[in-house]
Amino acid sequence: MQHQANPLITYAITAIVIAVVMAIRWKRMSRVRPLKLERLWVFPAIYAVVVVVMFSQFPPQGWGWAFCTVALGLGAALGWQRGKLMRITLDPATHTLNQTSSPAAVLFILVLVAFRSGARAALTDENMLHLNAMAVTDMLMALALGLFAAQRLEMYLRGRRMLASRITA
Repeated sequence: MQHQANPLITYAITAIVIAVVMAIRWKRMSRVRPLKLERLWVFPAIYAVVVVVMFSQFPPQGWGWAFCTVALGLGAALGWQRGKLMRITLDPATHTLNQTSSPAAVLFILVLVAFRSGARAALTDENMLHLNAMAVTDMLMALALGLFAAQRLEMYLRGRRMLASRITA
């Protein structure tokens, strides 16, 4: 006989884990880290390779391609917004860029996690949307790719503008 966990307990444990992780992130948030513009492309490129491999092995079917394209665009819009929330400063003495995480950027990720949890709950056996779990996974991968790429692109462009304005000043 298989025992199923109470969904409330599962949600409570998830909320506690997220709260602990976010508390650690919040504490580290004030730490200034160097921003290397030349390295911003690495993570989105690696993730893009993962997405391409996954899509080549298990390609979306039918309308799945359209939904993945919409998810990619939505992810890019969300990533651009998240990139704008990141604080970038230019050290006047050394002309180096530094970044600090923004509380708004962390809260933004919390909202996305909550949305993902809600979407997972909607995909139970009797889901009213009749969505395939693989299709949703494909859409979430496309959304994440758009988010990662656009966030770093926005940060790159802003950092480059800051450096250019400092050099010409």
